[in-house]
Amino acid sequence: VQLQASGGGLVQAGGSLRLSCTVSGRTLSNTNMGWFRQAPGKEREFVDGISSGGRTYYADAVKGRFTISRDNAKKMVYLQMNSLKPEDTAVYYCAGATLWREAWRDYEYDYWGQGTLVTVSS
Repeated sequence: VQLQASGGGLVQAGGSLRLSCTVSGRTLSNTNMGWFRQAPGKEREFVDGISSGGRTYYADAVKGRFTISRDNAKKMVYLQMNSLKPEDTAVYYCAGATLWREAWRDYEYDYWGQGTLVTVSS
């Protein structure tokens, strides 16, 4: 199973970016997916997740600003990020889980992609 994240870049505070995650080697429709991020000098943290059934979960820090979605036919997962803040600067990772009990726990995830860097300037 391979996950590949893309779409990162440099954006000004208040701007928007959309990250994409391409999934190969596994049927996406039966996979729970999530986004995590890791800022310089900090631990990796949960951003959001979407179950195979479409239920979504968001960290408080991004609720109302970020939206996770999935297109099973295209085997793609998206992270729409609006109203970006400098504190959103991080490497963003997409991850997949066969089963999960707590979407926000990174140990629930079986598959990880390489990260894509998001830099938000003030």
